[in-house]
Amino acid sequence: MKTKNISYIVLCTLVLGLMASCEPKALQESDVFSSNELDQALQAENPEGWEVYNLNDFLDAFMTESGNFADDSLASYRTRSMYVNGTDTLYLYAMDTIPVNGKGIYIRGRVTTDDFGGNFYKSLVIQQVIDWKTGAEIDQQNLRISVDLGSVGGLYQVGQEILVRCNGLAIGRYANQPQLCVPTYNNNIYALSAGEKVGWNPGRIPSARFRAATRMIGHPDASLLVYDEVTLADLYTKIKRLPEPKADDMDAVRKMDGRLVRIVGVHFTGEYNDQGDIAKCEYDDPERKDSKANVFAPTTNNVGYPQNRFIQDQGSNKICVSNSEYAKFAYYFLPGAGPDGIGGCVNFEGSVTGILGWYVDNAIGTKAGTLKNLTGYEWSVTPRGIPGIGLPDIQMFYQGDTENPWVPKEFDPKEYKEKQAEQNAQ
Repeated sequence: MKTKNISYIVLCTLVLGLMASCEPKALQESDVFSSNELDQALQAENPEGWEVYNLNDFLDAFMTESGNFADDSLASYRTRSMYVNGTDTLYLYAMDTIPVNGKGIYIRGRVTTDDFGGNFYKSLVIQQVIDWKTGAEIDQQNLRISVDLGSVGGLYQVGQEILVRCNGLAIGRYANQPQLCVPTYNNNIYALSAGEKVGWNPGRIPSARFRAATRMIGHPDASLLVYDEVTLADLYTKIKRLPEPKADDMDAVRKMDGRLVRIVGVHFTGEYNDQGDIAKCEYDDPERKDSKANVFAPTTNNVGYPQNRFIQDQGSNKICVSNSEYAKFAYYFLPGAGPDGIGGCVNFEGSVTGILGWYVDNAIGTKAGTLKNLTGYEWSVTPRGIPGIGLPDIQMFYQGDTENPWVPKEFDPKEYKEKQAEQNAQ
């Protein structure tokens, strides 16, 4: 019996060893593409050579102020895209095509966005933190990419590094936000203020075209993303809260766009940006036209502009949190808000993480050719989700107690109707 037991133990040990040796090892970047293999692949498709641009250098090299389409004989950009300030003529919408032929033109970065929550539909943002020329660490640089691909986050996951060949694509600005794109002509006669919006603007890169131009490097690693963890006071030392309508300020704004930030020590105020004015939200039906509902993003009746809700620090600093009406959490109450209104918002403090942006889509103010009056609230942060829906970018706690986190709650139309009936009966 003793011999039999020893044989059994030896046999089990051998089987377990064989099983362990059959397990696939975790993929490393070198397993996917060694530098030699990557060089060989790039050489094959770029006989005239290639260059991988730092993102800001890419903007400097290929994005001009007026773009290729300002003097189109048939149509230019939307009529309200251009403004003049002294010697500076600036465009909120513009587009430059990138050469098809010649040396390969590449950008490289790690995906920072996820479209599951609905705020980054058919779009992604990439981040660069390494100088491709020197290999040194740099302050984060970012760029939006517009792609006509449903569930783009399923293919290009958060933390996935990608290399994109940009030849034949375009670099454009939509509401002053730079993005890799293709030229698209908008002639939507049913749009709100349609007469002001007809013209060329950045469009989504077709799915097959983007996938053919894009290589994934290594495997997704979200831990390598870099966040600016800042208070609002810190943030406003890094960015100009109210940029001037001139070339230098606009260049700085555009290069801050897409930045990955985590703003700490803030709470939702229960207010929204009402065309430059600060107005209070109410307990209202988010499906109602012109709703002031105390949720993240009531309907715009499919007009599609971003909805803004304010956060504030313990002082007077504020910034907008921007969300799409198509986000999965659009009709969820703001932290601390609910059927009783917005009085509880001040009790929930924490952090808001997301993508920084400065969105302005109308250059025409009270006088033709002047920039529409700015308020200082054009800056916003767009979260990728909330706890339970997408990435948990909004972390709030009751009176700062980490044992009492904010639990998201969705607007209930039945409850709303019952409360309305009660009020009408009184």
